Amino acid sequence: MSQFHSPDAKHRFSYPWVWVFATILLCLFFAFAPVSGIFAQNKDIPGISQNSDAQSSQRYSTIFQNVFDFIQRHYVETVDPKTLFEGAMTGMFDSLKDPYSVFLTEKEMTDLNDTTQGSFGGVGLYISKQIALPNENKPLYVEVAAPIEDTPGWRAGISPGDLIIEINGESTEKLSIDEVLNRLRGTPGVDVKLVIRRGEKLEFPVTLTRAVIEVPNTKYDMIGDIGYLRLITFTPMTAERARGAINDFQSKNYKGLILDLRNNYGGLLNSAVDVCGLFLDGGVVVSTKSRIPSENHVFTVRKGAVVPADIPVIVLINRGSASASEIVAGALKDRGRAFLVGEKSYGKGSVQQVYPMDNVGFKITTARYYTPSDVNIDKIGIPPDREVKYPDFTDADTDKLTSLINDNKIPDFVKNNPDADAAQIDTFARTLEKEYSLDLTLLKRLIRNEQNRTTIAPVYDLEYDIQLQEAVKILHDGSYGSLMQTTKTLKELQDAAAPEQPAAS
Repeated sequence: MSQFHSPDAKHRFSYPWVWVFATILLCLFFAFAPVSGIFAQNKDIPGISQNSDAQSSQRYSTIFQNVFDFIQRHYVETVDPKTLFEGAMTGMFDSLKDPYSVFLTEKEMTDLNDTTQGSFGGVGLYISKQIALPNENKPLYVEVAAPIEDTPGWRAGISPGDLIIEINGESTEKLSIDEVLNRLRGTPGVDVKLVIRRGEKLEFPVTLTRAVIEVPNTKYDMIGDIGYLRLITFTPMTAERARGAINDFQSKNYKGLILDLRNNYGGLLNSAVDVCGLFLDGGVVVSTKSRIPSENHVFTVRKGAVVPADIPVIVLINRGSASASEIVAGALKDRGRAFLVGEKSYGKGSVQQVYPMDNVGFKITTARYYTPSDVNIDKIGIPPDREVKYPDFTDADTDKLTSLINDNKIPDFVKNNPDADAAQIDTFARTLEKEYSLDLTLLKRLIRNEQNRTTIAPVYDLEYDIQLQEAVKILHDGSYGSLMQTTKTLKELQDAAAPEQPAAS
């Protein structure tokens, strides 16, 4: 029993608790009175109501400014206005739940300009952040969209679809795409330790040494009488470099052309349109549609294609083909100018604009793009006219491959036999086949890939590239013309895939 107790049963209060309650009420009064005034100010703004988006926007922007000022005046410690500004901007863009719309700090603006225009210190990986699907409860790691050829990431064997689940011991699950970029980029010569997940089970560590990443554009060569042109990314110089390659093919009397867009993660929209102009004799390439009619655009090219109409064209795509490369593949397919071989593309059908603000800025999705047959492929991708897929790993294959990687036998073989020819590769692959019970073709390809990573990669590898083999076969066996007569536009494919609506009764 408390020593401070009233004899009146109706007033059994402990006096110390009375003072506690009084103190709490007093604190709450002082805590809430100024804040409630913030909202009261907004109620008195002439013409502000909840009746329109414009009025709501004005109301919330006023509240935001008042809270910003309130924190600066009343927070227990002095706060740098820049810190509040950057935090608020990051939060606004995060609320859009769009991995392509982000606030860009001063460093991130510099990195973005470097990526599209020049060079930077990094590991050479194009990445994207996984998006949560409804009712799906899984970690959202960073996905590799494509490695940049002849860079540390590419030489380490990192492939499209791989997940980066750790960077220097830190999980990427809760990191934004820009936070991941900040950790991957930096001073050349410094190591970055990653943990890669491939498929459902295969995980392995990779140590990459940052290097100066020169953003490449094109690689080209002749395959017999076929011109082979690989576009690695779309920069301001890509179309001109591609034009030079085609001129070289013409000087060598080419009879067909293979345009390789595999693992091309995109780049500049105008560059993609200019590349289409090399193949299309005028007409529509792509259109962009926004919710603001004045921002809708139709991109066309002039007459005067560099590649004559009688030259057959095959486009190679895979799941690493995204954005600008999908614009090119979609335009050439819808316009009946090319036959697509490979795997379904990535499916990025949105357009971003970068807006600078002093030394910082932001990137925001402003529109979606549509192919000439009026199809948007965002989160859908472009299917090839002829699918050629590399075999998927079974669970058993994954375990065997994990053992092979951990045993480091392929890198050791390549290191000890840097000039190994096809016969030596075949002999070694058969030894591995007996030991690990893996597919012989897969083993040969892994050995060749390891060889390519230790030197400047060849322009193409016809011996082990089954998708390229199929493209060459189509151009050589005379079936191209008949195949083109049976291809469908993306709109026709989309309509055919749509479920039929029940007839009205």
